[in-house]
Amino acid sequence: MAYLRALGGYLPARVVDNAEMGVMTGADPAWIKQATGIEQRRFAAPGETVADLGLRAAQDCLEAAGVSAREVGLAIVASGTGERRFPGPATAIAAALGMAGAPAIDLPMASAGALFGLALAANLCRDYGNVLVIGAEIMSRVVPMEPAFRDAAILFGDGAGACLVSAETGFAAIVDSILCSDGDLADALRLDLDGPLHMDGRTVILHASRKLPRTITELLERHGVRPEDVGAYILHQANLNLIVRVARAVGAEESRFFHNLERYGNTSSASLLIAAAEWRRATPAELTSPVVLAAFGAGLNWGAALLGPLSRASR
Repeated sequence: MAYLRALGGYLPARVVDNAEMGVMTGADPAWIKQATGIEQRRFAAPGETVADLGLRAAQDCLEAAGVSAREVGLAIVASGTGERRFPGPATAIAAALGMAGAPAIDLPMASAGALFGLALAANLCRDYGNVLVIGAEIMSRVVPMEPAFRDAAILFGDGAGACLVSAETGFAAIVDSILCSDGDLADALRLDLDGPLHMDGRTVILHASRKLPRTITELLERHGVRPEDVGAYILHQANLNLIVRVARAVGAEESRFFHNLERYGNTSSASLLIAAAEWRRATPAELTSPVVLAAFGAGLNWGAALLGPLSRASR
């Protein structure tokens, strides 16, 4: 069995509200809120790197766990916005933490990367002990903040989230996960080496609103869990309208779907863990009902993970 031991996050200091975004992109601030649910987002400072953001989130997570970096056996870093082709931010973060030669792996996956990293960590922790999973993105540098890219620019923000997965202890058991990919739709959401982000929003939303609920439902049915018995659903924070669609398709109350994208926008692979960290801070009591984590993103890649309360035997 694998366990989720702690969560952490980091958001840059600069707040960009819809009024400022409207000036940059020509979009009406009220329309931005109506279309996306987003009210503001964070932008990294000029000197901040993806690794800088990931490091801060990792430190926050390790502090919450009461674990030193020397006790981490493996780091997995999900990011689609690293500043160079290679190496990615994983080794830089591990070195800055002082992980003393422990392996560090990059997952160049947008949006769903942290979920895939969590699922991998649930298996790898048997061999590596504590596995640190980080999602870090600076989306503001890959989407031009100008009218021609308005529909994408209004969505994104910068940030980092982290979680610690352990084979021995934690506040929740990682019960199971389902991961899926469909490369036939890879061109719908991509970041080429020599160009800005390309996003076919309609295609992405259409497939996300269909595929994500199916995967969540399959995962719950596999373990005999009814949608109404799930205490919280924590999704990649892409768009509030999408979250509402998923809630209705799954058949669960919208109030059970945690969201914070109104304050941070879509931070790609960072968003799931940022949201999970905020949820955990708001609900620090012992877990008494299942929790679902789910994400959808470029690839196309998507999936869901089921967290469960600790059994008496695992306490």
